[in-house]
Amino acid sequence: MDSLFETQEQLLTSLSKKERYLLSEIDWTNRLIGIKGARGSGKTTLLFQHIKFKLSKEAEPLYVSLDNLYFLDNTLLSLAKEFVLRGGTHLYLDEVHKYPNWSRELKLIYDQFPKLKTVFTSSSILEIYKGESDLSRRAVTYHLKELSFREYILFEKGIEIPKITLKELLNNHKFIAQDIKNKIPSPIKAFEDYLKHGAYPFYLENKKSYAIKLSQIINLILEIDLSAVENMTYEDSRKVKKLLVAIAQSAPFTPNISKLSERLGMSRGFLLNAIKLLNRADLVMELFKPTKGVGALTKPEKLYLNNTNLVYALGKQNSEIGTIRETFFANQMKNLHDIHLADKGDFIIDKTYTFEIGGKGKTAKQIQDVKNGYIVRDDMEVGSLNVIPLYVFGFLY
Repeated sequence: MDSLFETQEQLLTSLSKKERYLLSEIDWTNRLIGIKGARGSGKTTLLFQHIKFKLSKEAEPLYVSLDNLYFLDNTLLSLAKEFVLRGGTHLYLDEVHKYPNWSRELKLIYDQFPKLKTVFTSSSILEIYKGESDLSRRAVTYHLKELSFREYILFEKGIEIPKITLKELLNNHKFIAQDIKNKIPSPIKAFEDYLKHGAYPFYLENKKSYAIKLSQIINLILEIDLSAVENMTYEDSRKVKKLLVAIAQSAPFTPNISKLSERLGMSRGFLLNAIKLLNRADLVMELFKPTKGVGALTKPEKLYLNNTNLVYALGKQNSEIGTIRETFFANQMKNLHDIHLADKGDFIIDKTYTFEIGGKGKTAKQIQDVKNGYIVRDDMEVGSLNVIPLYVFGFLY
C-alpha cells in the first residue's frame, strides 16, 4: 500500500487550480459517490483537486486507479480494510469499470466501513445501477460533461465568468452578452477556437496534437472501454466503430435502420444497441420528438456527434457551419435540460422553449406562431428581443 501513497503524492505535485464546474456541485458529505464521464473529460483531475484543495487537514485520503498492478495480488475490499485500519478516511477509486467485481466490493465496503467515504469514477458507458450488486440505495452519482465555453474561457484566458441558468439567459441575454463582451475582448474568435479544440481539458497539453490525441481516445473508448463494460469482442467493437464513422459522415443523421444494418452487416438489434452504447459513451446524441416514447429498441429520429470537437475530428468533410451550430446547442443542453426535436424550429427544451438555430440570414419565419420561440445566431456578440447569440449558451455550466 505504501507504493500507492507514493504514487498519489507524485500526482498531486503538479495540479491545476482551475476547477471544473462539477467540483462545487457534488455533495461530498455522501458516503459513496460515483462520477461518470467520457475519457478525457477530467474525472481524475477532479478527484485530485478535491483531495488537495477541498479536504480538511484532518482527513487521510488515498487515490488509486483500479488498473494498478496492485490489484493483481490484492482485492479492492482488502485495500479498503487495510486503509481503514491505518486511519484512512477518504478513498478515491479511479476507473472502477476496469475492476471485475467492482459493484459487489463497493457494496461490501459501504456496508462494512460506515466511517469511510468512497468516491469512484467510471466510464460514462457504465450503468452503475445495473452492476452485479445493487448500489441504487447507496451511491449518489454525477455526470461530468466536457468543458463548457465558460470553462474554456477560464482555462484559456484565466477569466472567471459566473454560470447562468437558462431562465436568466432567456430573460436577460442582452445584458449577459454585454457583460461577457466587456470581459472577453473577442468572444466570437474565442468561441470559434473552442468549437474546434476546447471540449476536453487535455487540449492544454498541446493544441497541435489535440486532434490526434482525440482520435486515440475515441479508439480507446471503442476498443477498451466497451470490452471492459459490455464484454464486447474486438470484432463487435470494430462494427461499432464502423457505425460511428457512418454517423460522422452525415450527422445530423436520420437513421434508416434497415438500410444501415444491411450496409454495415449488423442485425437490427445489434445496431440499435450499438447506437445506445455510443450515446452512453458520450460520442453521439440521440434525439427524439417529445411525443415519442424512448425505449431500448426505439429508433432515434436524429443522431448528432456529441460535441463539435468530435465533428471536426471525425466528420471533417461534414463540418458545415449548420452542423456545428446545432451540435453545440444540443450538447450544451444535454444532461442539463430535456431536449427534443421540434415540429417547428430545431429544438424544444423542457417541452416549453423552442429554438431555431442559424446564421446571419436566419429569420423568425419558422417559429413565428410558436409561443416561447427564440432565434439563436452565431454571427453576433449581443442580441435583442428573441434573437440570442449562440455562444451565450456556453455559460450554462
